[in-house]
Amino acid sequence: MDEVVKKVAALGLPGVILVVAMATSGAMGGIGLISTIAGFGGPLGLAGGLAFLGLMTGVGDIISGYGIDAVLKAVYEERKKKESISSLRKEVKELPISENLRFTLLNVIQSGSRSVDAEDMDGPKTVEIIED
Repeated sequence: MDEVVKKVAALGLPGVILVVAMATSGAMGGIGLISTIAGFGGPLGLAGGLAFLGLMTGVGDIISGYGIDAVLKAVYEERKKKESISSLRKEVKELPISENLRFTLLNVIQSGSRSVDAEDMDGPKTVEIIED
């Protein structure tokens, strides 16, 4: 078991993802490994799965270098250019993250926005009724 642990640890984040996926898939051995990697690839199959694991290596390096906060802020900063503020706010509110990070991401999304969506407006409204 020590050898397996050392090999998975050498793979880093992709190794952890692979082990978790294999454990949940139920398939074991060489067939389990190949089917799990092919499952990551979706319609691209085994080649797509290997590309996915390679991408996870890069993403893991970036996250460990800059921190998850900085990476998520940059991602939402870019996404708010193309997607609606309300859909991004809803997405962030449902993420399994700390309240501090959630607050930070909501501020990033809201900062610099030109239009305010109806559900972004919080607080009471005053309505004046005029009788004729």
